[in-house]
Amino acid sequence: MRDLDFNDQPPRFKGKVITDQLAGSITRVEELAYIIRIEEVMTKKLITVPPDASMQLVAELMRVKHISGVLVTKDEALVGLVSTEDLIKCLINGELSAPVSQYMSTELVTLNSFDFLTEALKTFARTGLGRLPVLDEQKKLAGIITKGDVTYGFLKALEHDYHEEEVRRYRASHLFEDIESDRTSLILRYVIKHYDFMHGGAASSNIKKALLRLGANPQLARRVGIAVYEAEMNLIIHTDHGGSIHVEIEPHQISIYAWDDGPGIADTEEAMKPGYSTASEEIRELGFGAGMGLYNISRCVDEMKLESELGKGTQLTMKVFLKEDETVGEGYQSEKE
Repeated sequence: MRDLDFNDQPPRFKGKVITDQLAGSITRVEELAYIIRIEEVMTKKLITVPPDASMQLVAELMRVKHISGVLVTKDEALVGLVSTEDLIKCLINGELSAPVSQYMSTELVTLNSFDFLTEALKTFARTGLGRLPVLDEQKKLAGIITKGDVTYGFLKALEHDYHEEEVRRYRASHLFEDIESDRTSLILRYVIKHYDFMHGGAASSNIKKALLRLGANPQLARRVGIAVYEAEMNLIIHTDHGGSIHVEIEPHQISIYAWDDGPGIADTEEAMKPGYSTASEEIRELGFGAGMGLYNISRCVDEMKLESELGKGTQLTMKVFLKEDETVGEGYQSEKE
């Protein structure tokens, strides 16, 4: 696992708006580093020795316990740490009978138990150390953390994510199964705010996730996700007050509606042409407004209708018709039967 360089803001995002493309490059592991606290993954069952213990005892503890460092405490206070490197120096000098105080490191780098793993990752990367003592809120020794502890913590969290997602997928995929009605629909609603680039792409990401949980195949979820993303960014960039996106999921089709209350489009036919854009220079400098949004939508959906009136607003209707192998919520199979 690579060392992650976390500052107050990841370097590659400094001075940039977090667009959907940039946000997509933040991995789940990096996200977890801001969620998991050090106390959740650190080793709490500590092996310690007093300063007057022999290095022979340290060598034996490392061999039997399969550890690479031993904390040194006096009257329950942390006073030092003996690492594998310290033990090697001792062995070279042939001084296993020497007291621990002679070889232990006393200038210690410590972490706080209540900090997030980002602090541990930064400190490991900055110091090159392999283990760090952890102190609690009262500055008392609470544990020790290694790079292995961090990796194990990430793996456990990812495993938990996986199991939770499997449960969600199972529940969602059977959503329509036991519902009897002439027309069964699941409607998702999202409010999109003007110039809210920080949350740009959130609606499309959530809709794509919902479709996957409902049992949609990845290609279908991706098509709908792209269409919603382009509509979402149009609401953020080109409207006066933002707008709304509604997605109606049915066993046989997915309908997407995006609308706003202004300023409207003068020529909807012209707006559908690739490269046509009314975005300002400010928007273009942020990496948006290339004029491909509506064209990209048309490539992802089966039907598309754009209606607009200057000064009153715009409504965009998109439909995706599901094939037999694109089941959503077990509904298609139930209707066919």
